[in-house]
Amino acid sequence: MELIRAQAYARAGLIGNPSDGYHGRTLSLIVRNYCAEVVLYEWEDMEIILSQEDRCRFGSMTELQQDVQLHGYYGGVRLVKATIRRFADYCQRNNLLLHDRNFSIRYQSNIPRAVGMAGSSGIIIATLRALMRFYHVEIPLEVQPSLALSVETGELRINGGLQDRVVQVYEGLVYMNFAEECTRILDGMEAGQYETLDPGLLPNLYMAFSHDAGEPTEVTHAPLRARYDDGDPKIHTAMKRFAAITDEARDALLAADHVKFHQLVDENFDLRQSICDLSPSHVRMIQAARSSGASAKFAGSGGAIVGTFTDQAQYKALTQNLKAIGCEVFRPQIEA
Repeated sequence: MELIRAQAYARAGLIGNPSDGYHGRTLSLIVRNYCAEVVLYEWEDMEIILSQEDRCRFGSMTELQQDVQLHGYYGGVRLVKATIRRFADYCQRNNLLLHDRNFSIRYQSNIPRAVGMAGSSGIIIATLRALMRFYHVEIPLEVQPSLALSVETGELRINGGLQDRVVQVYEGLVYMNFAEECTRILDGMEAGQYETLDPGLLPNLYMAFSHDAGEPTEVTHAPLRARYDDGDPKIHTAMKRFAAITDEARDALLAADHVKFHQLVDENFDLRQSICDLSPSHVRMIQAARSSGASAKFAGSGGAIVGTFTDQAQYKALTQNLKAIGCEVFRPQIEA
């Protein structure tokens, strides 16, 4: 019996987010410290096995409330189910014949949930990779992020952008351009222009997250999208600046100008704070890191941060500051 294991890793939005959903530009990196894994094997029925995160038994009312707050009402099984449907639809539209064997599929993930490290899209990408291997289907690399995004935006009506899916598909360090003039239609879906960069260009990076500070991504993205769609000039101006920051950050990396890169990381967060109603617990993480002299910004929608530091003494100081407010701190592993 063929046993297929497929993984997808966490990610950090390094510069430019949240402009990826607004024709902006972003720079992101893969975080191999955490991953989602899908196991798939041939079975007599089409079966999706519930994981621990899809549980329906709780020790108390409080435990149930906490679970719903972090995972919603459906856990990750809805992501797997929606990915299977979108995969099948894609193959039908593109005349890709699938064999008729059934399979059993299950997932597990240690990507911290609801802290902006792309745990949901990690499950989707891992599922997509397993399905491609099981059915011996090749989907172009540039198309895979768009197909993965359609699972959430089209199938489940969850707001999001391409950034997470692009870096989880390409891995490493990726510069992404989503400007309208750079957008192409591939297999019926929009795709931007993606450029892989040498991770060796990066300065010293750290990440931190707090389980207690987690919240669903919709809390941030839904009101931001509504304001953008309503033509709010402040939001439109900010999105243009996010894009410009990304280009400046890319140039700074190529020029080995780590001081400039440090400044742009901080500016990215300051700009986000000017347009979003941020959770005080999330802001406290930024302040704790910056008090050591490190730069800091959100790695995603909040709950996890990423930034640069100069040396081990500064890393020790920021670690102490962040651990004092209940955060886990680590160095992101980018390369295999």
